[in-house]
Amino acid sequence: MVAPKKGKSASAQSKPGRSLALILIAIVALTGGMFASGHTTPRLGIDLAGGTSITLRAVPEAGQESAINKTNMDTAVEIMNRRVNGLGVSEAEVQTQGDRNIIVNIPKGTNSKEARQQVGTTAKLYFRPVLATELSGAGATGTPSASETGGASDKATDKATDKATDGDKATDGDKASGTPSDSASASATSQGRAASDALKADPSPSATSSDGASPSPSASASGDDATAKLQEQYAALDCTDKNARAKAGDGAKPSEQTVACGQNSQGQWQKYILGAAAVDGTEVDEAEAVYNTQTAAGWTVTMKFTDKGSKKFADITGKLAQNQSPQNQFAIVLDNEVVSDPYVSQALTGGNAEISGSFDQEEAQSLANMLSYGALPLTFKEDSVTTVTAALGGEQLHAGLIAGAIGLALVVLYLLFYYRGLSFIAVCSLLVSAGLTYVIMALLGPTIGFALNLPAVCGAIVAIGITADSFIVYFERVRDEIREGRTLRPAVERAWPRARRTILVSDFVSFLAAAVLFIVTVGKVQGFAFTLGLTTLLDVVVVFLFTKPLLTLMARRKFFASGHKWSGLDPKALGAKPPLRRTRRPSRPAAGPVDPKEA
Repeated sequence: MVAPKKGKSASAQSKPGRSLALILIAIVALTGGMFASGHTTPRLGIDLAGGTSITLRAVPEAGQESAINKTNMDTAVEIMNRRVNGLGVSEAEVQTQGDRNIIVNIPKGTNSKEARQQVGTTAKLYFRPVLATELSGAGATGTPSASETGGASDKATDKATDKATDGDKATDGDKASGTPSDSASASATSQGRAASDALKADPSPSATSSDGASPSPSASASGDDATAKLQEQYAALDCTDKNARAKAGDGAKPSEQTVACGQNSQGQWQKYILGAAAVDGTEVDEAEAVYNTQTAAGWTVTMKFTDKGSKKFADITGKLAQNQSPQNQFAIVLDNEVVSDPYVSQALTGGNAEISGSFDQEEAQSLANMLSYGALPLTFKEDSVTTVTAALGGEQLHAGLIAGAIGLALVVLYLLFYYRGLSFIAVCSLLVSAGLTYVIMALLGPTIGFALNLPAVCGAIVAIGITADSFIVYFERVRDEIREGRTLRPAVERAWPRARRTILVSDFVSFLAAAVLFIVTVGKVQGFAFTLGLTTLLDVVVVFLFTKPLLTLMARRKFFASGHKWSGLDPKALGAKPPLRRTRRPSRPAAGPVDPKEA
């Protein structure tokens, strides 16, 4: 008989347990990670879980077609994602589609009308004076006073209570005048005023009439009602509640006082009473994060205002510094949330300002981005809103699972009918591949945000056929070797190199097609491409580390090695040739003296 090849093939034949142990360890580790993460099921896309899908299209303003670029679209996605998260929505998706579309997918359980208002509007960024503030959920009762948030030493430790300084020298045109920069102190004196007094002391321009005249009695009565209502909202506001944060300040106009929430550096939520908007976010010309090497300030955020914004900012900081507010502090408010609340001690008149605190680079850059791009950099038009009910999503998932089960059952029946005993190896390999696919999809949900949508389910179903193809290629190579007259064990080893090349080429073509489809398409089709690519890679892993070693082990069992008629490897049924044997060459006569008669 022809002996099996030596070297790598012999080693693989003699120690297939190593490969099986390796894939077993991988399965156990991934499964353990899945249970440890708490995500034991794949994350479902909106078409399966139900929810709302909003398509927004960027609309250029007159003469600003070039504004629709990748940078602005990415910035818009970041801001919209922040808004959706502000609604307390989990597992929402915000992504670009093409050059000028943004798709917002919000799972079930969210008010779609509220979501549409949040993500599509070009939100405003405002600078408002702080009238009162305290930690939310601290158990305070009654009407809180402005002094309840703590003294200056407490505030100095919060990034949220940064100090604001005139970051650049006062300028005359584009030149520095050489005037030293105004350094603002981070201290604040405890005012001890109640919230009702704070509301009356609003230093913002809209809090007083333009001519300085006293308001009419009717206006005063209306103002008293508004003040009482605001006090009630402030007392009832619990910023530790996501829904309460999302609704804080709803409907308040820029010219009106309002309540808002913000988070300090310790992760504690604070609630605020804020005065009317003094500066609009659009009046910030630019903002950037800068590392200050000249002082101990570290990372700071510098702001440069427009001419109109410079005047307004100088006015409000002057009034705050003159203690015309219960706290010499203003809040930077984006989407009704306080993102920073720096202190000032003097008017900042240079048109430039610097916010300093215990920032790290990431925090400083984040605040600079908010100041620069707090409002969406582009105007968006709502193209479509699609609502998928949970019942419809469940029906689609049910239909997809039924289709997958039917496909798998047909493949198994074919394998049983055609390969008989070999189908045991194929079915085990399919189960291992399916288990790995499930666990990896469950882990990819929280890791990279992968959501299993209906096209992805279709990709997994198609992968059943691709995986079965690999088994069939190998099995047929083995059967070809048996037809040539070889026994099973050498046939398994001799068939593997040729089958391996075919499997790798086939899977490479499938993976390449999936990669191209993933790159050139957008939206849900990417789910199909991603699943197809993932399962193709897993097919290679399973065939190399499970199918081939398992067949090597089974070839040592009498049932398969003897060619039982139900093994699928019966030489007689396959039409095998007689066993190959080594042919001996005739031996040459030994050399010796030649007989003269024979010569």
